[in-house]
This record gives sequence, C-alpha cells and structure tokens, in this order.
Amino acid sequence: MRVPYDLKKNNYLRMKIINRLSIILLLFLGVSQYVSADYPIASHRYLADPGALVYNGRVYLYCSNDDDNPSGERSSYEMHSIVCISSSDMKNWTDHGVVFQVPQDASWAPKSWAPSPATRDGKVFLYFGNGGNGIGVAMANNPLGPFKDPIGKALVSSSTPGVMPARNMWLFDPMTFIDDDGQAYMYFGGNGDDNVRVIKLNKDMISVDGPAIQLTAKNFFEASWMHKNNGIYYFSYSSNPRAEMRIDYMKSDNPISGFTYGGIVSKQPPMNDNNNHQAIFRFNDVWYQAYHNRIVAKQAHVPPVYKRNICLDTFRHNADGTIEIMTNTVDGVKQVGYLNPYQRTEAETFNAQSGIKTEVCVNGGMNLCNIENGDWIKIKGVDFGKTGTKSFSACVAGNGGTIEIILDNPANKPIATCKVTNSEIQKWHTEIYKISKITGVHDVFLKFTGKGANLFNFDWWKFS
Repeated sequence: MRVPYDLKKNNYLRMKIINRLSIILLLFLGVSQYVSADYPIASHRYLADPGALVYNGRVYLYCSNDDDNPSGERSSYEMHSIVCISSSDMKNWTDHGVVFQVPQDASWAPKSWAPSPATRDGKVFLYFGNGGNGIGVAMANNPLGPFKDPIGKALVSSSTPGVMPARNMWLFDPMTFIDDDGQAYMYFGGNGDDNVRVIKLNKDMISVDGPAIQLTAKNFFEASWMHKNNGIYYFSYSSNPRAEMRIDYMKSDNPISGFTYGGIVSKQPPMNDNNNHQAIFRFNDVWYQAYHNRIVAKQAHVPPVYKRNICLDTFRHNADGTIEIMTNTVDGVKQVGYLNPYQRTEAETFNAQSGIKTEVCVNGGMNLCNIENGDWIKIKGVDFGKTGTKSFSACVAGNGGTIEIILDNPANKPIATCKVTNSEIQKWHTEIYKISKITGVHDVFLKFTGKGANLFNFDWWKFS
C-alpha cells in the first residue's frame, strides 16, 4: 500500500467505458484474440495490495478496495474496505465482494489497507493497516467472514515496544507468517532501510509476544512479505523509487535475524509505473506472485494513481536458493483443472468480461447487475465430458433479455439463446432451457442481449 508518495465508487457508466476500452486496446495491441486474464484478473473492479491465503483447495486474495478511492481533483487513498476474490483453478475468479470494512467492523480505524490473511485452529485472521498509522486484526470462522475486530484497538501501534524509534516510519503493510513449528510472526513497516519490523504473535493470533525486532533491508520501501522454501526464509518487499519499486528479497536460515540481500523477485510491473505490492504463495506445488498494476485505468484514460487492478504470475526458486526473476505475462498462468459445468457456478465467477458489474445478492454472495446489451463473461476451461448436455439453468431476476451461450470464441454463432422472462430486479427465479449437446472441454462465453439498460440480474448457472 502507500501513504503520501505522490507517484502514488466509480459510477456505473465509467466502469462500462473502462471495460470496453480495455478490450479494444488489447485487441489493437494483438495481445490476444479476446481479453484474457492474468493481468488483469477481476478486471471489473479496482483492487490492489493483495494478500494470499491457500485454504481447502482454493486461493483467496484479499485486496485493498480502490473502488473506495475518489476520482478527480480530490483523488487520494481512502480505502476503508477489503474485497476478496478466490479461485480453485487459477484462471476463473469469483468476486466475493467486501468481506471487511471500517469503521463498521473495527470502530477505532478509519482506513483498512493492504490486508494479510492467516489461519489457525479453524479461524481466519485478517491483518490490515489503518492507513500508515497502526495495524489491526479481524477474525472470522471462514475465509469469507464476516470478519470482526476481536480486540477493539490496534494490535500494533507506535507505542508498541520496539517499533520506535524510527525515522518517518510508515506503520502498515502487515504480513503474518506461521512457521513450521507453529510460531507466528508479523512483518511490517515502511519508508526506510531500517524501518522493517517483525514481532512474534501469541497462539491466539490477536496479541503480541514481546517487543518488535528491527530488521534492515536494502532500499526498503513497503510491502513486507515472508515465505519459506526448502528451509530458507525469504523476506520480500517493494524497493523504493530510486530502486525502481521492484520486488526485492533477502534470505536467511532464521525468520528474525541473519538476513542478507538476495536479489530481485520481480521488476516494476508493466502498465504500473508506481507503487508495488506482492503476495507470494504456493498452490499445487507451483509458486505464484499476485501483485497489482494499473492497466485497466490506463487503457480507459482514467487517472491511474488511485485505481489499480490485480495481476498474477508464477516464478521459480533456483537450486542454489536464489529466485529466478519472475516474468510478467498477460495470460501466462496455466489452468489448474477444468471447471465442472454440472455443479452450480456463481455468475460472478469468470476469467474475463465486458461491461460487468457486481453487487451484494439478497440470496447471499454476489450477483451480476446492471447488465446491458452486448455485455458478456468468459468462463475458461469448462469440461462437459463425453455424455454431454441437455439443458442450461440460470437463476435470474429483472426486466428480461437473453443469454447467448457461445463456445471458444465470442465471434462464433451461439449454440443456444435463452430468453429471460421479466420479474422484479431482486425477485429471483430459476429458468431451465433445452440446449444442444455439448461435449469435451471448451471456453464458454455467456453473452447478454436485449433492449434498454439494466436488462436483468444474474446469480448462478448450471448445465445438466
């Protein structure tokens, strides 16, 4: 995240323009035949500063919500909510919406930035920065919350022993790491080589054990993160502007001492030219880095400083313990397993989109809303098997329209056109349509058509 470094809820119409211009520019650049995602992922909203949690076969990314940031002359970092997105296949991502916000869920804090999750004993803990002025913790019984503040105050502040003295300390960007022996450590700080801090957490994960310990990192700016591989502790961080705001790393055989500079994890992201923030995690024995850039806002000609979007790539550790510098890709992450179309799938789960907006659904979770003629979602890698399909079910509500089912390429002819009947905008009903047989693995485009604005809302779908 970032405080006063100047390098450092759009309305519905602006978001529509953003998405459509992004598609046009990507087509013009020849990046792909149609928009695909590893950057950006969750391209329908502005998110940044990811923190990663691998939990029960899914990856959850908790993000600063740049939709909170105002636009225009009064632009600034005002994030006061945290949004979660998740995936089990690393290509199709589900928008879970806001899972924590202040002061509603933590009355002492006006801001919530750069979250970091951890889990222990069936509980999920979410650590966040109150701007640059202290670190809080929230707790829930599952990855989607509701998250609530269990202590009613900052977990770490400037009065916490060991935090001070520090010159121009940014007290934020927490990352909580649980070692193999069960000991939890929280890393944090910013704005100076000597401003790295690590503090032990008690087993309850909501109290500290002893004073903060000072670490020193070359060109340290912000975005503390810790991961461990083959017995080596890797402390990664965003370097300062003089060092190009890369993600650099130090390594040690001890989580709180003995660190030496290791090199570069990744360079300044493309289409960013500004602050940087990483979440490093392992999923199915592959190492990933989630990060942000500003491609969506830049391509839409929206001032990009306070409007970031999430990206994802993979990287490798070398045999000698160093890290091979990550390559940024537009669509380089491999899909991990195919999506099962015969199970209910939330409509807010997709790989790419055009014109899409989401909202909280009265039935729980989120739904697609404000759908207009020509909007679409792409679901990547759907395995229909050998038996094939007979019908398509959709839970919908609203003024009506159609859902066109298109395979593999949005320019292809629809294999089915499903008419949505009228209802009240949040009065949900399930419609079942007979369709032709589909077998094998396909990318599926669901394209929405009709007259007028705000055609209908869309909650979930399923083939049978």
